[in-house]
Amino acid sequence: MTSPTDITRDPFRLVVLDMAGTTVADGGLVEQAFSAAAQRLGVRPGSDAHARQLAYVRATMGESKITVFRHLFAAEGGDGGEAKAQQANIAFEEAYGELVDGGRIAPVPGAREAVERLASEGRTVVLTTGFARTTQDAILAALGWQDLVPLTLCPADAGGRGRPFPDMVLAAFLRTGAVEDVRRTVVAGDTSYDMLSGVRSGAGIVAGVLTGAHDRDQLTRHGATHVLGSVAELPDVIARAEAAGLPAAARAEA
Repeated sequence: MTSPTDITRDPFRLVVLDMAGTTVADGGLVEQAFSAAAQRLGVRPGSDAHARQLAYVRATMGESKITVFRHLFAAEGGDGGEAKAQQANIAFEEAYGELVDGGRIAPVPGAREAVERLASEGRTVVLTTGFARTTQDAILAALGWQDLVPLTLCPADAGGRGRPFPDMVLAAFLRTGAVEDVRRTVVAGDTSYDMLSGVRSGAGIVAGVLTGAHDRDQLTRHGATHVLGSVAELPDVIARAEAAGLPAAARAEA
């Protein structure tokens, strides 16, 4: 069993990576799919209501999509609000799936190579998303990534709560058994909610990447220990952290 004195000498054996914006380049498909879903529910593109809702979607990138829609339609109250949120979520997932099927996504350059390198170093890599399982599977199939990692998680796989809750990171910790101490976990993502999820889980490295929704300031303000140009840099960051043998927070890199 690892003691408090030797935790910094243990390797980071568990790496939890976000998908869209972090390992997957989707070119703004979330916003496009939202607009399509909103239009199906009678929210006209270009209207004030559409602008307000789109601003909220942008601010909450990384969060479970059904949670986003519940917030947007909460004003309707009761079963009516929940029904409309569910309808919007289904429309969103359908629209996003159609865009994926149309070949509108690609790996972030160097992402697959980074995952493969991490695995070759004996690390367990888990891919997570705020999308529903059907959409996550469609993305994996479109990229040919079905067998890239041993475990993929969506909010439903972790009790239903997505980011900024730490549940998916902790589910990865529990299901893989890759590390004895959650502090030897690495979390990487492109949104402030990814950072909050990593911090709340107790992960030792919480890396923000600049290939997605949020900028350096947003990532840092929400707890990033490192901010990287892309996930391709992550294996080297982990290697340097291990070589330094210091707590992640003490070797944060801007």
